[in-house]
Amino acid sequence: MSLEALTIGRVGVDLYPEQSGVPLAQVRTFAKSLGGTATNVAVAAARLGRRSAVLTKVGPDGFGTYVREALAGFGVSPEFVGTSPDLLTPVVFCELNPPEDPPLLFYRLPIAPDLTLTEADVPWDVVSEVPVLWVTGTGVSTEPARSTQRKILEARGRREHTVLDMDYRPMFWSDVDSAREQIGWMLDHVSVAVGNRTEAEVAVGTADPDEAARRILDRGVSLAVIKKGAEGVLVATAEGSWTVPPHPIEVVCGLGAGDAFGGALIHGLLSGWEPVRIAEYANVAGAIVAGRLACADAMPSGIEIEERL
Repeated sequence: MSLEALTIGRVGVDLYPEQSGVPLAQVRTFAKSLGGTATNVAVAAARLGRRSAVLTKVGPDGFGTYVREALAGFGVSPEFVGTSPDLLTPVVFCELNPPEDPPLLFYRLPIAPDLTLTEADVPWDVVSEVPVLWVTGTGVSTEPARSTQRKILEARGRREHTVLDMDYRPMFWSDVDSAREQIGWMLDHVSVAVGNRTEAEVAVGTADPDEAARRILDRGVSLAVIKKGAEGVLVATAEGSWTVPPHPIEVVCGLGAGDAFGGALIHGLLSGWEPVRIAEYANVAGAIVAGRLACADAMPSGIEIEERL
């Protein structure tokens, strides 16, 4: 069967404390899970029945083997997971304190394998033809991945359902201006843009959701999605804008909620749904994951989302 969604970007192994609400120094044991924004989005889409793959790289180590096996177990094709022979698969420690916005400790030095993607790693026929292509702001934080993602978007030609997850992580950038320049360039080459207030401010210079959405649409984007946290989600097109209220949940771990939202967004785009319906569905997907521990392992099924709706 042909691929429906290709995500490009971060992969890693997440280590979650099994003791919640204490500083990292006091944690005694950790649970291992597949992680990384682009990877989690591909898993979330697969959980909803979509044929997905992730274009990324790992190291020649046991964690790299784990990544490929875990992807296959989730129904995500590992075909486009390459290997950087001189680097290690990234590891991320999560501190569940506070659980709503847990601090992350990234082990990605001197550079993460996923940021070493080159033109030789890219399945160019898939990039041109896949119904949904998903790229991230982190993916252009450094070379050679920056130039590779630019060439991918140029080859894609702003085809429908070319999605930018603005995904701003300050630890990956030297300064905000650099991030704005690079993520802003990507906005000019995609059809859908999604991010929270902070990411919108980095990309287009304002954290006001309505103004940010307007500026994003002015760049030629067809659908802008601004996540407003407890105030819900703003979706905007040339026809208008709507705010969808949040879905209440007792938060266990805020990590992964945005990736579940992303997988549901992919599902909604492929289903041809209207923006409001997509946002309602994605809101519930994100809330379910926020009420669980872990990211990839926590992604909901379509039945779970429908029950909550």
